[in-house]
Amino acid sequence: MFMSTILGEVPFDGAIMLTASHLPQNRNGLKFFTSQGGTGKADVKAILLDAADAMDARGGEPIPHSEANIEKQDFMATYSEHLVNIIRRECDDPEDYDRPLAGTKILVDAGNGAGGFFVHRVLNELGADTTGSQFLDPDGSFPNHVPNPEDKIAMKMTSEAVIKNAADLGVVFDTDVDRSGVVDAQGNEVNKNRYVCAFLSGDSGSSQLNTAPLLPYRLIAVVASIVLQEHQGTTIVTDSVTSNGLSAFIESKGGVHFRFKRGYKNVIDQGIELNIKGQDSQLSIETSGHGAMKENYMLDDGAYLAVKIIIELVRIKRRNKEQGVEVLYEGLGEPKEAVEYRIKFKSADFDFKSYGSKLLADLAEFGKGVSEWELEKVNYEGFRFSVAEEGGKAGWFLLRQSLHDPLLPLNVESEVEGGVQAIVSTLKPFLERYSELDLSVLPDA
Repeated sequence: MFMSTILGEVPFDGAIMLTASHLPQNRNGLKFFTSQGGTGKADVKAILLDAADAMDARGGEPIPHSEANIEKQDFMATYSEHLVNIIRRECDDPEDYDRPLAGTKILVDAGNGAGGFFVHRVLNELGADTTGSQFLDPDGSFPNHVPNPEDKIAMKMTSEAVIKNAADLGVVFDTDVDRSGVVDAQGNEVNKNRYVCAFLSGDSGSSQLNTAPLLPYRLIAVVASIVLQEHQGTTIVTDSVTSNGLSAFIESKGGVHFRFKRGYKNVIDQGIELNIKGQDSQLSIETSGHGAMKENYMLDDGAYLAVKIIIELVRIKRRNKEQGVEVLYEGLGEPKEAVEYRIKFKSADFDFKSYGSKLLADLAEFGKGVSEWELEKVNYEGFRFSVAEEGGKAGWFLLRQSLHDPLLPLNVESEVEGGVQAIVSTLKPFLERYSELDLSVLPDA
């Protein structure tokens, strides 16, 4: 909906998107946009306060109608045409300009969210073979899997579809298409690596462990590779839990890695701020898959990221028909082990923010006494330590406070087998000093 304030003969002054996103089936959300971008928390608060003031001025009566001009329009047709034109222009096929994807097999898993349009209005228009595309019709009950490129079932089903249909690429969208992940021709998931995160599930305090995909470094690496071909030296902004291997990869491609905070809006806003200050930042992308590019108004748009990857796929195949997007993440170092523990407080009925802040300050001091640990020079949330491992290898861990919940996420990565256990074993005695922590999620020392 943001693009409705940009595209068209007469762009709209504002737009409101009704979206279920990741809310339960019986709830919806609203996203507000102007030509300056999507609204943040402060903006939404201001809108609500203005509405409340206007209602108070009427003695508590709601305003019966808006004075704004409201127009009914099939904007998806306009937006789809915009994406089609980008692919045509960038592929610039000398033999068939209008159908540059002819002979290319691309399937889409929309998860019964809003992404089905990408097949009908974009890929098919460009001549792609979309055989094997699945779950394209919207259904809020999501009968097949959660529409989420971080969901292991969604990615597994897409991977299987790619192999079955001998596709060149599989694309997975989340519910409202602000995120995407891809699967290469070999069925490899390009939203994450092959590791999982472990976390304590539920609110009961039980010790049951679940697993979920973590570390979408391949997607970040793929998009960073594309961006850095065009913008050498640009800064790539990510959230705080990205790996050492990703930093090395970005630097090897001629980029600068700016590791910031969790929260996709934080990541995107940091990229915007860097650009305002004169430091070129062409890409801001969180490990969740929210990615925004400077050339696309710093909008987290999963369809646009998919378009960029598809364009590059066409270029790769012109050079070598046997290759695909996997060449874009060649050389990405991935950890041997990676785990996320979500450490809860035994009670939320106290000032857990202050408690957590004191704990983190103490951790910075404690770390000075551990010879294998080295505190990262810059930390925007919590504290991240590099950990020396055998054979000259290096792991790391980051302990921080959750953005919203009363818990402390602990991310740990290691380049050696058993390295996560070793790091946690050194850290755990420190954490045991804090009686308000529920450490049952951590492995025994």
